[in-house]
Amino acid sequence: SMNDAIEATLRSVPAPSSPVTNETDGRAEGVEHGDADDPEAGAGADIVSAGLVGDVTVDGDTVTIPLALGAPYSPAETGLAKAIRSAVETAGFEPSLSVAIDGGTPAAGDAPIVIAVSSGKGGVGKSTIAVNLAAGMADRGAAVGLFDTDVYGPNVPRMLGVQGEPVRADQHQQIVPVEAHGLKLMSVGFLVDEDLPVVWRGSLVDQTLTELWHDVNWGHLDYVVVDLPPGTGDAQLTMLQQMPVVGSVVVTTPQDVALDNARKGVRLFDDHEADVLGIVENMSAFTCPSCGDHHEVFRAGGGSRLAEEFDLPVLSRIPLDPAIGEAGEVGEPIVFDDAPVGERFADLAGTVMDHVGAHRRRSHASGGTDWP
Repeated sequence: SMNDAIEATLRSVPAPSSPVTNETDGRAEGVEHGDADDPEAGAGADIVSAGLVGDVTVDGDTVTIPLALGAPYSPAETGLAKAIRSAVETAGFEPSLSVAIDGGTPAAGDAPIVIAVSSGKGGVGKSTIAVNLAAGMADRGAAVGLFDTDVYGPNVPRMLGVQGEPVRADQHQQIVPVEAHGLKLMSVGFLVDEDLPVVWRGSLVDQTLTELWHDVNWGHLDYVVVDLPPGTGDAQLTMLQQMPVVGSVVVTTPQDVALDNARKGVRLFDDHEADVLGIVENMSAFTCPSCGDHHEVFRAGGGSRLAEEFDLPVLSRIPLDPAIGEAGEVGEPIVFDDAPVGERFADLAGTVMDHVGAHRRRSHASGGTDWP
């Protein structure tokens, strides 16, 4: 059994609370709506009671502690690991931490954590969100792939400064992704001529995308961000059936007044093992470049209304800022910029990772599955 001193030490470390976004719309601090029954929201639970510690072994001064961590490099779990190390060292032992989480989600074993970025319709800046999310996660140290399947959207290779790169095959005839800004990219933009009519592009893509998913040699990855084509039709469903998506981020804009498209965007995941992690409201307000003031250009609140209706968090509100597009034009994602809007994207990456971690830890604590 666990050495008493070590058990007491581990019980002194609180489990991560539910991820709180800075957009919780004035709800009770610390508990995000939708998570009220969540064991993690019962703030104050320690890591042992929360079921996050596996069988601890002690060998001399070394304590090996298996932990149910679900999101590599996420801010919450990085902080947790640090707190555990520090507590164990203070108790006079040498900590050795390992990850042991029950695979109730599609990210079991060495499989990467697949996050889909979707939107009910085009023109909401979904690809910009996907690129900056992936780059922001890589910037935190994770090994990240970006799989751009949106044939109608902007040129993702250009946003990352690698347009026109030749895509090569390895000796096993698998496609080698292109590396840019610390992430690995596979994009339909490499395969489809921009001058082709959109109709042709669409049918071409439906045939090739699912094959493409299996044909890319990604190497080891912690996460894959998939930029889905906009909409909620067969193309999206086919892709979701092929890909082990753990969670999705739904992008909307404040002026989605009818919100029907966005609703379908959330419902798309009903029959899949994917958890909708939350909503990003893009083009939320206009930041005036000369005075720095925020102007609500659109009738605000599309994201909040959708969040209320489905009991989902608003993960971030990204302002309408000319700097975002300008950064994409020169192939330098804005997330690397230390301007406030760059920090918003950096925070979004951390928030999404924390939601993935919370989702996978919940699944572990409830016996390896939290699917209905």
